[in-house]
Amino acid sequence: MTSMGGRVVLATHNAHKVEEFAAIVAATRPDLEVVGYDGPEPVEDGVTFAQNALIKARTAAAHTGLAALADDSGIRVDVLGGAPGVFSAYWAGHRKDDRANLDLLLDQLSDIADPLRGAQFVSTIALVVPGGAEHTVEGVWPGRLATAPAGDNGFGYDPVFIPDGQDGVERTSAQLSSAEKNAASHRARAFTALAPLLAELD
Repeated sequence: MTSMGGRVVLATHNAHKVEEFAAIVAATRPDLEVVGYDGPEPVEDGVTFAQNALIKARTAAAHTGLAALADDSGIRVDVLGGAPGVFSAYWAGHRKDDRANLDLLLDQLSDIADPLRGAQFVSTIALVVPGGAEHTVEGVWPGRLATAPAGDNGFGYDPVFIPDGQDGVERTSAQLSSAEKNAASHRARAFTALAPLLAELD
């Protein structure tokens, strides 16, 4: 596979994601530059994370001629049957309002006690090479939902997601340092699966 000159495009207009992906990719391929995408946004009409990730990666690869990465991610809440899932970014409507999404989710779970507030962050990453291979990998970060937001080192649902496996005082993912988050997050876990594919890019 080729990355077209040591660059790979990330199919998002979200600067937070570009920064996060660049840090994670650097751990595996420090020579690989992650560049932002400035082309048209496709219609994400898939019903799974994998379908939407592939839609975005194909569009970015076709538009730029570069190998393209795309992430479709969200939060699955056990008592909501896996929702918001693929609708995470639009849970409170089509304005993609992070705070409104978070507030609505907390309101929906306001009567649910802590043992039943299980949730998982899920990330599916697609890699599409122009005229070549297509791959998807998935990472799952288990945890549960806090009853109120805490922390400002994150976006989306980070302020209410408490990852499993913490020692001592538990923190939300928005209270973790960038290094801690990048080492354990759903995207980091997906990238672990993606690493062998990134190694083939040249």
